[in-house]
Amino acid sequence: MRRRDPTHEKPHRVLIVGGGFGGLYAAKALRRADVEVTLVDRANHHLFQPLLYQVSTGILAESEIAPPLRGVLRRQKNARVLLAEVTGFDLDGHEVEAVAPDGEPVTLGYDSLIVAAGAAHGYFGRDDWASLAPGLKTLADARAVRSRILQAFEMAELAGDPAERDAWLRFAVVGAGPTGIELSGQIAEMAHGALRPDYRAIDTATATISLLEAGPDVLAGYPEELRGRAARDLGKIGVDVRVDRRAIGIDSDGVDILDGTGGQYRVPARTVIWAAGVEASPLAQGLADASGADVDRTGRLIVREDLTVPGHGDVFAVGDMVALDGVPGIAPAAMQQGRHAARTIRRRLAGRTEVKRFSYLDKGSLAVIGHDRAVGVAFGVPLTGFGAILVWGLVHIRYLVGWGSRLVTAVRWLWTLLARNRAERVIATPEPGRAPAPEAARVLS
Repeated sequence: MRRRDPTHEKPHRVLIVGGGFGGLYAAKALRRADVEVTLVDRANHHLFQPLLYQVSTGILAESEIAPPLRGVLRRQKNARVLLAEVTGFDLDGHEVEAVAPDGEPVTLGYDSLIVAAGAAHGYFGRDDWASLAPGLKTLADARAVRSRILQAFEMAELAGDPAERDAWLRFAVVGAGPTGIELSGQIAEMAHGALRPDYRAIDTATATISLLEAGPDVLAGYPEELRGRAARDLGKIGVDVRVDRRAIGIDSDGVDILDGTGGQYRVPARTVIWAAGVEASPLAQGLADASGADVDRTGRLIVREDLTVPGHGDVFAVGDMVALDGVPGIAPAAMQQGRHAARTIRRRLAGRTEVKRFSYLDKGSLAVIGHDRAVGVAFGVPLTGFGAILVWGLVHIRYLVGWGSRLVTAVRWLWTLLARNRAERVIATPEPGRAPAPEAARVLS
């Protein structure tokens, strides 16, 4: 039997699909409005995706970056959270179709709709690579990546054959954007530092971490001097950076590469992690089908300048699932778009009907490389080294949801930094019979 959402006709009903940055910040921006907010998501937590790689490498616990949505909105009296997976839209009937956790259909009514469904991994038409090279978008992804990394070291410890041992100690990260940079740097530091005292049959510092990028530089979109600094810093901590290298094949033993000259070769790696591309949530296409709007080549919905869906002024789309000139698919943009949609709804309820285009304020971007290196731009000012690390830490702690999460994360980062510095002093003087950590890896162009 179909269940019908019992939301009252009044006050104004705002339905938000997605509890990521766009959806959550839209809900919070409506806390003082005379509206009834319903936030629906298929997960029961808000995921702080920029720190997901730290869960995958064991620095942070899942609970520190994924607070329950109900807890986040507990004190917002005009908001409620529903656990369900949205499956379709009836824009003429002002209804959204969803499926409850028990598999039963649910119909959710609205007066204003904000869709913030986010994005998923994009494998450029090679979805068969997903099982061979997992990415990082969800907590389940982080668990899978962490399991693969640790399993590789365990299998190397068990291997009796030197060639087999060497094979398990080869890692490859595909894609040198911020996620790829941060993930490859963390794996290198794990291998060269934190894990090294824990194994007897292997020296984890002999692990090879290759970072593969199809473009001419790491961190595309960053200033040239910062791209060069990032590549050099990665080399210093043992990451083998290879640019102009496009993945054309992935299997359980490595990655087939096409280089900039048209030559093909193979990068051996038993553990491959994907950080090369994303595509919009399927709900972007669903919303396009329901509204008659268009999507771009990555499946992102093309919206009007005020973030409304063409032909449906009461429907907003925000975050990674939308295409808007000059607006990147990153967390700060989603936050600003969520707030913009909420402000537009509040203005309309106040009788103000003027259309205000969304204007993105670019506060900058940062990428951390290991525990004591980072590069970035903040309000147009290039940052490197400790200054970039400090700004990166302050920004991420600032946007973590909940003071408890912020405090625990800050303490854990400080403890990790001190512990790694102690480990580096020990590694600098290797045990008798144990080879020192390798010198900086090459940077290939």
